[in-house]
Amino acid sequence: MAKFKLDEVDHQILDMLIENTRTPFTDIAKKLLISAGTVHVRVKKMEEAGIIQGSSLTLNYTKLGYSFIAYVGIFLQNTSQTKFVLQRINDIPYVTVAHVTTGKFNIFCKIRAKDTNHAKEIIFMLDDIEGVYRTETMISLEESINDKKRLMHSIFNEMN
Repeated sequence: MAKFKLDEVDHQILDMLIENTRTPFTDIAKKLLISAGTVHVRVKKMEEAGIIQGSSLTLNYTKLGYSFIAYVGIFLQNTSQTKFVLQRINDIPYVTVAHVTTGKFNIFCKIRAKDTNHAKEIIFMLDDIEGVYRTETMISLEESINDKKRLMHSIFNEMN
């Protein structure tokens, strides 16, 4: 499959959509001095090329009562249990991200909880999964960087 070529207008459209996925195409068109139809066609092409995959909603978990973030490294008894363990992890809604990794842990997860007691319950759920040998937890004190735009701009600069 050929690499999709983005131009400066595509970059600007993506920039605005990353800032707010709900920005109307008409607003984007006005800012870029192009037609809303052009924006629509370009977004559609980027979707078809797989560059844009859906859209997302950013929630303020703290305002929803889930301000506690922890990262849990999971050690498995056997790596052959990875798929089974991931299926069980997927059943725990408080695990928001899970990666199969190399190095120290077999699986590395991000959890969101109401408080330390709730986090303890979630960690115990992970520990109780058949095939989990043990876990190691790191508590997040603060999310200091979470900026998709910086990476996007670096990728665009590399493409030029």
